[in-house]
Amino acid sequence: MQPSVRTRYAVAAGLATVMAASACSGAGGGGDDAKTITIATVANPQMQDIEQLSSVFEEETGIDVQFVILPENELRDKVTQDIATESGQYDIVTIGTYETPIWAENGWLTPLDDYASDPDYDVDDLLGPIREAVTYEDGLYAVPFYGESSFLMYRKDLFEAKGLTMPANPTWTEVADLAAQLDDPENDVAGICLRGLAGWGENLAPLNTIIHTFGGRWYDEDWNAQLTSPETAAAVQFYVDLVRDYGEDGAANAGFSECLTATSQGNAAMWFDATVGASVLEDPESSDAAGLMGYAPAPVMETEHSGWLWAWNLALPETSQNKDAAWEFMSWATSKEYIGLVGEELGWTRVPPGSRASTYEIPEYQEAAAAYAQPTLDQIANVNVTKPGLYEQNWAGVQYITIPEFQDLGTRVGQEVSAAIAGNQTVEEALDKAQQYAEETAQTGGYQGG
Repeated sequence: MQPSVRTRYAVAAGLATVMAASACSGAGGGGDDAKTITIATVANPQMQDIEQLSSVFEEETGIDVQFVILPENELRDKVTQDIATESGQYDIVTIGTYETPIWAENGWLTPLDDYASDPDYDVDDLLGPIREAVTYEDGLYAVPFYGESSFLMYRKDLFEAKGLTMPANPTWTEVADLAAQLDDPENDVAGICLRGLAGWGENLAPLNTIIHTFGGRWYDEDWNAQLTSPETAAAVQFYVDLVRDYGEDGAANAGFSECLTATSQGNAAMWFDATVGASVLEDPESSDAAGLMGYAPAPVMETEHSGWLWAWNLALPETSQNKDAAWEFMSWATSKEYIGLVGEELGWTRVPPGSRASTYEIPEYQEAAAAYAQPTLDQIANVNVTKPGLYEQNWAGVQYITIPEFQDLGTRVGQEVSAAIAGNQTVEEALDKAQQYAEETAQTGGYQGG
């Protein structure tokens, strides 16, 4: 059994010093008269769209929305510190499916069931796997802005030019063979783009799915670390070799955003990543690859499926002084009406995917997203968050371990893998260090022998 998250999180996140130095701003507050709310969010295209459209909300409500937009790794650090120290800088925070149950157990988030019970919000329209991921002990603690799994995106025209065909259900061995044939350094086209940027939410996201489908895992059922097991080592060696041999230039510093840019500009023949990437690739206003992309399931080896599950969600910190106004924005930003607004104002390919079932019934969206809408739904539906590989897990999660310590553990392991991609050490050296980190985490976190 795991010790209570509440008793361990500050140490695990490395925030004890910050907490001692920070002043508590106090929790709660109705906020009916609030005229300004502050939201911390991630710097990705969908969140930038909502900043652009927020003037509609402001005009309708008289509430001013201030955005703090940060890169993914920086967002996690800033928001975690703010929430853990009760600084109260943000009325709304953008968090993932990883943080939601941990922070809910810690008492850091406001339960949303009463707010979301408004029939106009239609909480039952939220996609089941995504809604379950932001639920803790039968309570809703965040609302999804968009949801995703992962799949393989590829340039159909480049395949045709080489006389190649994407298998209906590709294996990673087949993908590596295709990457070798598609790699074209003379024309600045990588065979495949894969995240190499260090971070538990960056390079470890795709890599963990590969570890699972190769038959590897982070821990066994007794919390014994397995990062040097033959299966895990084979998966990591495969990933490092693939991106070094046929991946993008500077792969050790490339994350989601860099691979999105490379693929949209025609500098990558394939890209394995989040399904949400398709909505940007198919936007002719921002992508040279619009209309040229194909979409295949996440590649596998020893498992039937291999996609991850994630959602970027809006949550209401207990420290917010403007809760009612904050919920008003949260409900608007995750509503059917907002989805329609994006489609009408910015284009239907830019609609936030993977959050509401009704999105996939809109005729305009069905037409605009015909290439990737059903593959996205299929990938989300096929995810098994408690057994994504060959073994049952002690936690729910595919590309992460749902323990507070994983923010630090995952980032440290991601740094070692990134160093291997950069050629600064071997995979064996990287995994020897990673195994030690994982063993220390299991011991100091109190997971073993509980």
